[in-house]
Formats: sequence, C-alpha cells, structure tokens
Amino acid sequence: MTRAELDKDPQDVAAMFDTIASRYDLLNSVLTLGWERRWRKAVVDAVDAYSGELVLDLAAGTGTSSESFTRKGARVIACDFSLGMLQVGAERRGGASRRGVTVVAGDALALPFADETFDAVTISFGLRNVQDADRALRELRRVTKVGGRLVICEFSHLPVRPLDRILAKGMEIGLPLVARGFSDNPDAYAYLSESIAAWPDQRALARQLQAAGWSRVAWRNLTFGVVALHRARRED
Repeated sequence: MTRAELDKDPQDVAAMFDTIASRYDLLNSVLTLGWERRWRKAVVDAVDAYSGELVLDLAAGTGTSSESFTRKGARVIACDFSLGMLQVGAERRGGASRRGVTVVAGDALALPFADETFDAVTISFGLRNVQDADRALRELRRVTKVGGRLVICEFSHLPVRPLDRILAKGMEIGLPLVARGFSDNPDAYAYLSESIAAWPDQRALARQLQAAGWSRVAWRNLTFGVVALHRARRED
C-alpha cells in the first residue's frame, strides 16, 4: 500500500503499525545499523527533563524509549494511536504503567489532554506519519505550558542533494528488502521509505514550527543530516 493510499484513511496507518508492532523495535535497530539508539539518546539529552516535570512522548510506539525521560525523576505520558504498539509495550513491561511512565492511546490531531498540561513535549520518527503535521504541531503547542519546550527527531535530508537522492533511492529499495527477513508486512516499510523521501527538509520544517506558533526554533543535524533534531519553545 502506498503513502497516497494510506493518507486517505489515518486508521489504515494505525492498522499498518499494529501489524508490525511485535518486531518494530528490532527492525528499527537493524535498519538503522544501531544508530537509532544514539538518535534517541540525543532526544533525551535535548528534552533534559527533571524531577517534577511532566513530559509527553507522542508517537511513543511500544514505549521503549519513554522510560529514558524519567532518568532525572520526571513523569512521562507515552501516547500513540496504534493500540497494537501500546499493547506490545505493555506486555513487555508487565503492565501499562511502570517507572514513571503512563501509557495513553491518543490521536496527534486531537490530543486527549487539557491545555498547558506538559512541561515538555517530544515526538520521534512519528510526525511524518501524521495526516496533518501542521495541525499536530498546533496541538502539541496547545498542551504545552507557557515556557515549555518541544523536541522533534525525524528523518531529514542530506545537505548535498545528489547524495540525498541516492540515499532516498537506497531506502526505497533496501527497507522493504531487509524487512522481508524480519516482518510479516514488509510492504509497510515501502510506505515508510516513501514518507521519508516526501518529508520537508530542515529549514522547511523549521518554518512549519514557526507558523504553528512555536518560538526560538533551532535544529541540528545528526548523522550528516540523515536525521534532524528540531527544538522550540512556547513563549505565550
């Protein structure tokens, strides 16, 4: 199924992630050659949550990385729209809540939280899978306290365009090919490679953040720009 087909019905995207939930974390590690762990550590360092703070980890998937935000005593809400992902994560942890992490099912376009709830909000490798990224950015701002912060980690684009096109082509061919050895739904990874190729570059995403009302927007490249880390604040 192509990205265009899935974009017609967000529930199809959720169903797709349900089918790959059991091996999602393993495949992420395999397909990124282990770099994913370094990228997620960079997110935790950027969020820098501490005791007394409440963090929203949106598109948390199985919640594997959510516990990392609690290392200084913060509490975390791990939120995802894929019930399959959340169920796999809960089974692995022995329950829906553990070590300062509470799991909540929710839609990025209509978050089930009150205004100004969180000290920090973050989303890693999930924003490009939302049907309306601009609306999701506004929703994230709505639930963030004034003075709160946003951290986004997402696949991006190499600064050298010919190399970026080569990388995109390699992902288009390689992701589904490798996924066939690990997943019952390798076609899902064709969708993921398409979503990466279609995603805006670093500057374009920064402009989207500003248009959604975020302030002090900045970014830095990870792994030469394969991934970008965007940061912002809510100032009013």
